[in-house]
This record gives sequence, C-alpha cells and structure tokens, in this order.
Amino acid sequence: MTLDFWRNRRVLLTGHTGFKGSWLSLWLQSLGAEVTGYALAPHTQPSLYALADVGRGMHSVNGDILDLENLRRVIGDSETEIVFHLAAQALVRHSYTNPIDTYKTNVTGTAHVLEAVRHIPSVRAVVVVTSDKCYQNIGMTEGYVETDPLGGDDPYSSSKAAAELVTAAYRNSYFMSPKAGERVGIASARAGNVIGGGDWATDRLIPDVVRAILNKQTLSIRNPQAVRPWQHVLEPLCGYLTLAEKLHQQPGNFSEGWNFGPDESECWPVSDILEVLRELWGSSVAWRIEYMAQPQEAKYLKLDSTKARKRLGWRPRWKLRNALEFTVNWYREYQSNQDLRASVQAQISSYQDALNQAEISRL
Repeated sequence: MTLDFWRNRRVLLTGHTGFKGSWLSLWLQSLGAEVTGYALAPHTQPSLYALADVGRGMHSVNGDILDLENLRRVIGDSETEIVFHLAAQALVRHSYTNPIDTYKTNVTGTAHVLEAVRHIPSVRAVVVVTSDKCYQNIGMTEGYVETDPLGGDDPYSSSKAAAELVTAAYRNSYFMSPKAGERVGIASARAGNVIGGGDWATDRLIPDVVRAILNKQTLSIRNPQAVRPWQHVLEPLCGYLTLAEKLHQQPGNFSEGWNFGPDESECWPVSDILEVLRELWGSSVAWRIEYMAQPQEAKYLKLDSTKARKRLGWRPRWKLRNALEFTVNWYREYQSNQDLRASVQAQISSYQDALNQAEISRL
C-alpha cells in the first residue's frame, strides 16, 4: 500500500455510513483523497458515522443503491476514479427474516454499481466487498481459498455468493472481454469477522458485549465454540486499499477474487474472545449459553489469504489481542465522551506506523 497514491485521488464509497465504510472514509480523508459517499442513513443508533463526524471531511450523498439512475449520476458528477462498494445487508440472522431485501441489496445493488460504472469513463478500478461467508461451507478446518466453490445455506451467505457471480459476469462481459480491453479493474474482496470501535450492529459479538456491559446485563451466547477469522477492521481495509491501487495500475493482473483474513493462529472461538474482553475491560463480562433453537450458522470458518500475501504484499499487522485492546480502548473513550473522530484517526496512525515499520524492516 502506497500512502501517497491516494492524495487527491477521486474515490467513491457506497455504504460509507456503515461501520466499515466510516473507518474507510476517515482513512481516505487522512490520506488526502477526495471522497464521495453514497449510502442510506446509518442503520444503528448510535453510529460511528455520527459519533466521529465522518461526513465533515467528504461529500456525503443520501441515496439507495437500488436507485440506478441516481447512483450513476453521483458517480459521473464526481468524476470518480476508484469505487469501493461496501453497501450491504450485512447480518446473517437478519437475512432469515428479510430475505428479499437481503437479495435486493446484496445482489441487485452490486449489479447496479457495476452497471453504473460501465457507462462512466473516469472509473479505473472497482473493489466489490463481499464476505468470507460467500464460500460453500463444508465444515473443513483448513482455510478456504479463492478457487473453492461459492455457495451458502442461508439468504445472507448465498446473496454474497451471488454478488461474487454478478461481479465475475460483469468483469468478463464488459471490462475484461476482447472487445472492452482492460479499461477498468474489477475485483472482489472477501474478509473475515472484523472488529473495532464504533460497531453497534445487533447479533455481532463485540457490540453485543458492549451493550451488555453498559446496560449491566448478562450476554446470551448462541455458540461459544464457534470459530471465526477475527481481525481489526483496519486489516481488511488495508487490503482493499492495496488491491484498488494495484487494479488502478494493472487492471488485467489483479481483477479477480481476494481473501483478506488473519493468520490461522488468530482464528479463535467465541469463548476465548469473551475471556480476553473480560480481562481487558476490568469489569464483569457476564454471559450464558442460549439453548433456544437458532437459525443455522456455520460453526467453523477460516480464510486462506496466501494469494494476497504473495501477490499483493498484504499481511495482517496486528495480533488479535492488540485488535481487542484497540477496540476496548475506543469504547472506553466513548464512555468518557472523548473526541471519537480523533480516536479513530489515532488508531489509523498507529496502524500506519506498523505498516511503515514493516516496510523499513523489509529494506
């Protein structure tokens, strides 16, 4: 990742009001990019977008990715060079109760972004963010690689697999065909379970823990032995930025699917996460197992990110314990009414220091 690459670069994010989108918006702002965001209002209250005043340093447009003409107009008017598509319905359990909305947002919404892009000559690169759950989960303990079959037994997972297929179809039909040449780099990014300050979504472990602590409640845990590829939100975002830079420079060499997950040793069960949170918070993190019937969720999931390490030079910079420490620190600063925009920027600076140190060590 070349930090100077982003100075004055015209970038559009869909879903910039969400958790990941807010972190990426602030990172791009700090790098000097000209950022336009296109999204609906935040889905949670509170939200990182509001708490960190994310919209202050960018052009924020309230819009639905299902409104194709408006989306096309915004991308065209901003003369966007690079698109990050993060807008999504991002929760597995929510998809069971709202499957049609999930498919519309995650599948049709992705098609709308790519359809808009193919009519706008300024765009040079698109990163479509999907999910580690796009893979057909067969319960194997090895990490899934980019060539493994796509699939999904629930609406959310299958919608992300379908978004991958839509991305590949548009790439092959309109952007990488002999007729189209290699004008635009189109890639998909599949990340693990991200954590970090400012996530307030329901049915996610860290936000649920924080709410239980703040409300002095006992947390209900569905499956304490479920293993996930946990990582700080800045880890995959660094991957997205690195990938976009490569796509912009060499679209034909990097237009494919990419995994951005932690090292195998950093894939922990839920129970281990809870124990470290209990230690870091310094107060009681009480939890119990919920034995009620639950919608199906995978119990074991890992990603193999060897390809990103070898071809993009990307690798995780923070251990999971460090990621949990940064996350707890952010929520503590929220509790004490600190400047949360400054809190995010300070953590971004710390992460960039780790990147710089790794670059110095490599020389």
